[in-house]
Amino acid sequence: MTGALPAQYGDRTAGIVDIHTKNGDQGNGGSIDVFGDSHQTIKTSADVFGSQGHFSYYFSSSLGENNLGIENPTSSASPIHDHTRQGDAFGLMSYIINPLTRVSLMFGTTSNQFQIPNTPGLPTAFTLNGNATFDSSKLNETQSELNQFAVIALQGTNGAALHYQVALFTRYSRTQFNPDPVGDLLFNGVVASDFHSDSANGVQADTTYRLNDKHTLRTGISVQQEHAIFNNNLSVFPTDADGNQLSDQPFNVPDSSSKTGDLYSAYIQDEWKLTDKLTINYGLRYDKINEYVSASQLSPRIGLVYALTPSTTVHAGYSRYFTPPAFELVSGEDIARFVGTTAQTSSQNDPVQPERSHYFDLGITQRLSSTITVGVDAYYKKSMNLLDEGQFGTALIFTPFNYKYGRVYGVEFTSNYKQGNVSAYMNVAFSRAQGKYIDSAQFNFDASELAYISNHWVYLDHDQCVTASFGGAYQLGKTTFTFDGIVGSGLRSGFANTNHLPFYTQVNLGVIHHFNFNEPLIGKFNARLLLINAFNRVYELRDGSGIGVGAPQYGPHIAVYAGITKNF
Repeated sequence: MTGALPAQYGDRTAGIVDIHTKNGDQGNGGSIDVFGDSHQTIKTSADVFGSQGHFSYYFSSSLGENNLGIENPTSSASPIHDHTRQGDAFGLMSYIINPLTRVSLMFGTTSNQFQIPNTPGLPTAFTLNGNATFDSSKLNETQSELNQFAVIALQGTNGAALHYQVALFTRYSRTQFNPDPVGDLLFNGVVASDFHSDSANGVQADTTYRLNDKHTLRTGISVQQEHAIFNNNLSVFPTDADGNQLSDQPFNVPDSSSKTGDLYSAYIQDEWKLTDKLTINYGLRYDKINEYVSASQLSPRIGLVYALTPSTTVHAGYSRYFTPPAFELVSGEDIARFVGTTAQTSSQNDPVQPERSHYFDLGITQRLSSTITVGVDAYYKKSMNLLDEGQFGTALIFTPFNYKYGRVYGVEFTSNYKQGNVSAYMNVAFSRAQGKYIDSAQFNFDASELAYISNHWVYLDHDQCVTASFGGAYQLGKTTFTFDGIVGSGLRSGFANTNHLPFYTQVNLGVIHHFNFNEPLIGKFNARLLLINAFNRVYELRDGSGIGVGAPQYGPHIAVYAGITKNF
């Protein structure tokens, strides 16, 4: 979805994902898939769906491993110590109680284990038990992640104007970073067994009521409670007032905490069809959090869509947004306990605040012909306490922080082509994302960077002036040929993100063939072949510098993958 979002969307407004799963309403069936090749990749997956009477179901799962779990920190074709094992499962069951009422249960889980990839040749900075040498290519850091969720929903209608849904939901996530107890002390002076877990439970209710041909009213409420646990116990060295190591014998600093937080939301909006060509969607949203800080906001929203001609559509809108920080990432850490150690930081750790922003959007879509559609969309966001996240330690766990002032603006161009067995698309975006004056979680930053950002607008680490994507497909009989690619002007780097990395591009190719054998045991199946980074353009996404960038990251080298899918 593009444009200023209506009142029903809140909390996370950076992207709205609308997922429609398979289900058993279309009959009975399923598939088995095997996929793999480069980087010792192997992945198997399967799904099954069906229905019996008023009951329908869909289940899927996958299990795989490879040697490219996290972006390679070096330009080599094969990263060092980067194996991953990943598995997931999903299920959807629904039962039609009567022609006007349905109850559904949806659940899912993922379990992933990662090795943290190594960079050879790094110098140590500390001494442990008289030893100051360690081969950085032999570091053995790992991280495991577990995510689970379940939703039970009651959907219904009065058969005419009223539609409703009431859902109970629960979710649990857990991240465990396992350090190298010797190597981390020699390189970083700190060993932290970072453990984060978060559980959330809540209820959400939404209704849609069609008042008449011109007005459709939507309302909803949501209540959620979360409980987060942090256990980041550290081993550190003692230091003097200048930060110099005083002893080669580490000692432990306990660092554990937990927090419970609440989030409340409510909205009301009206979709008003003034004419056959003009629709206005206006409403109000109220959000309140009681977490590490207590805050609330009443947010007006208004948007319009105007069909100038049968082939030209204009949209415009304004939204007031209220975005809480990710509760499972925020920690009320007491940094005073680290004074006089190699984990000592600056003396300031103001709490992370929710972001409040004004968002403006204007766009137009033009159908040039029956085969070509183009569009342009311009946006501007002005924020107070703009939220950003950074990786400030070895663990792949991000930490939120605020810029007191923020501004994000840009223009996006889109185009689509479809005729017969040929389709193609191209998108180009020009954007700027800047912040000024870090006013929370300051202990993560060097004093020189904090001072500079206090008086200068700086680019956010994910700012990229030009981003483009393109792709297409050509179907020849039972064979489909595909290509897609990305182009970027380079992400930010250097002191306070004052530089950026070079342009990069990547093109991927693919072919899919549909087989149909008369042999009953073989029958119908699909085979596909993929070529990733077909021209082997080695490029660097991150160089390890910049605000909140934990390590270098390179794009993938050329790789070949193949897969077979058997439907039944």
